[in-house]
Amino acid sequence: MADSASLLFNPRTYDPEHFDPETRRLLRATVDWFEARGKRRLIEDYRSRAWLGDFLDFAAREGLFATFLTPASAAGKDDQRWDTARIAALNEIFGFYGLDYWYAWQVTILGLGPVWQSDNTEARARAAELLAQGEVFAFGLSEKTHGADIYSTDMLLTPDGEGGFRASGSKYYIGNGNAAGLVSVFGRRTDVEGPDGYVFFAADSRHEAYRLVKNVVDSSKYVSEFRLADYPVAPADILHTGRAAFDAALNTVNVGKFNLCTASIGICEHAMYEAVTHASNRILYGRPVTAFPHVRRELTDAYVRLVGMKLFSDRAVDYFRSAGPDDRRYLLFNPMTKMKVTTEGEKVIDLMWDVIAAKGFEKDNYFAQAAVEIRGLPKLEGTVHVNLALILKFMRNHLLNPVDHPAVPTRLDAADDAFLFQQGPARGLGSVRFHDWRTAFDAYAEVPNVARFREQADALCTFVETAAPDEEQSRDLDLLLAVGQLFALVVHGQLILEQARLTGLDEELLDELFAVLVRDFSAHAVELHGKDSATEDQQTWALGAVRRPVVDAVRSTRIWERVEALSGAYEMGQ
Repeated sequence: MADSASLLFNPRTYDPEHFDPETRRLLRATVDWFEARGKRRLIEDYRSRAWLGDFLDFAAREGLFATFLTPASAAGKDDQRWDTARIAALNEIFGFYGLDYWYAWQVTILGLGPVWQSDNTEARARAAELLAQGEVFAFGLSEKTHGADIYSTDMLLTPDGEGGFRASGSKYYIGNGNAAGLVSVFGRRTDVEGPDGYVFFAADSRHEAYRLVKNVVDSSKYVSEFRLADYPVAPADILHTGRAAFDAALNTVNVGKFNLCTASIGICEHAMYEAVTHASNRILYGRPVTAFPHVRRELTDAYVRLVGMKLFSDRAVDYFRSAGPDDRRYLLFNPMTKMKVTTEGEKVIDLMWDVIAAKGFEKDNYFAQAAVEIRGLPKLEGTVHVNLALILKFMRNHLLNPVDHPAVPTRLDAADDAFLFQQGPARGLGSVRFHDWRTAFDAYAEVPNVARFREQADALCTFVETAAPDEEQSRDLDLLLAVGQLFALVVHGQLILEQARLTGLDEELLDELFAVLVRDFSAHAVELHGKDSATEDQQTWALGAVRRPVVDAVRSTRIWERVEALSGAYEMGQ
C-alpha cells in the first residue's frame, strides 16, 4: 500500500528512476535549481513580475528545452526526443514551483508545433539550432478582435513577386512574444480566398519589422501583443500553406493543451503541503484545526481528488504515446485532461482554502500564488465550455459502440512520439472508436463506491439511448454542457481505474475517491434536472440517477490519517 506522500511529488525524495539517466539528471537538476533559489526569491520574483531570465539561462546551460522538445527526426544528440511521459513530469515540476516558469515552456511547445509538423527542412533545422542555443518560441495564432477564431484572421500576407510575402497585422495574447527566437505566425494570403489561402510562417521577434506593443497581463508571463509591419516572409520561412496550415494550428493545440493537466497537479501538490501543515499546527478553541470533522472531510476530499487527477493524467499519457492513424482515442482523453483535470484542480484549491482561510492570502506563502494561478489553466487553450462541447462528439461511440483495441501498456519507455507531428487532417472525430469502458469498472466491481458509480454510468447509457437531446435541444449548449459533465465523469473514472490497476493502488483509497465521484455525478444530474429545456423524461431520468455514496467511517478515518501525514512532509527552504 502506497503512503500518502509517495503518491505526491516531493522534492525531498524525488528520484524519477523510471526514466533514462539523462532524463533523471535533468529533472533532478531542475528541482535542485528551484530549491537552491528558495521560497523567498520565488515569491518575490512572482510579486515583482520579474522576467524569467535566470531560469531561461539555467535551462539553456543544461540543454533542458533542447533535450525535451527536439523530436528524434531533428535531433542532434542521442537523448533528444519528444517524449510525452517526461514532458508531463517536467510540467508537474514547473507547476509546483510557479506557473510563470511553466508558461514560458508551454508556449515554446506551442510555437514548435507548426515547425515540427512542417516539411520545411530549413525551418526545422533552424528551430533545432535555436533550441540548442537556449532560445524560446511563440505561437502567433490569436488576435485581439477574433481571439483564436482562425477563420477570421487579419494577419494578411501580400505576395512579393519572388515566391515570398509581406506580412502585416497584429497578434494578441502571444506568450514569449517579447523574446522568441522563432514565432510561428498564422495568417492568410490577400490573393487567395477561403482555406486555401491560409499560411503558417516563421517570424523573428528581433526583426525591425516586428513591433512589440506590450505585455497584456500583469505578470512575469510575457503575454504579448505584437504587430508585423510589412514583414518580409521568404520562402524559407513558410511552414504550411492552405488547409495544412489550418490542420497544423489545431494539431498543435492538441499537443499543447495536454500540458495543462500536469501543471495543475504540480500547483495543487505544493499548495497541499502548505495547507495541511498549517491546519495541523493551528490551534483553534483549544484544538488543532484538523480535529474538526468538516476540516477533515474537506482536506480528505482535496487529497483524493488530487490523486484522481494524477491517475487520470498518467494513464492519458499512455494513449497519447500509443496513438496512430488507427487509434485516435487520445482525441477524447486530451480535452478531458484540459477540461476535467484542471477544473478538479480548482476544486482542490478551493477545498483547502476553505480550511486555511485568511492564511491563503498571506504574501509569504506559495498558496496565495497557487490560488490565483490555478484559475488560469481551465481557461487557456480553449475554455471549459469549448472542450466540453468537443468531448460530447465522442459520447455515443464511447458509451455504446465499443470495439476491440490492443491493450495499451504503461508507456515510460525512452521513445519518440513521432505521430503527434503526423496527425493529419483535423476532422473525423465522430468516427473515433473506443475500447469497452466497462472492463475497467468490472475489475473493481467489489469496491462499494466503484459499483455505486457504475450504476450511474450505466444509467447515462440508458439516457443516451432513450432520452438524449433531440434536434432542437442539440442547439441548446447550456443543456448539452450539463450532459457533457456527466459523460466526462464516466471517462474520468474509467482512466482512473485503468491506472489504479496498472499501479496497484489500494482499493480503500479508490473507494474514498469514488465516493466523491458519486456525489459529483449526482450534483450534475440535479443540475440537468433544473435546465430550462429539459424534458419531463430527462427530468425523471436525472433524479433517478442520483445516488448516495457508500459510507464507511473506518475507511474514511484511515484515508484521513494519510492526509494528516502530509503535515511537515515538505516545506520549501527560504
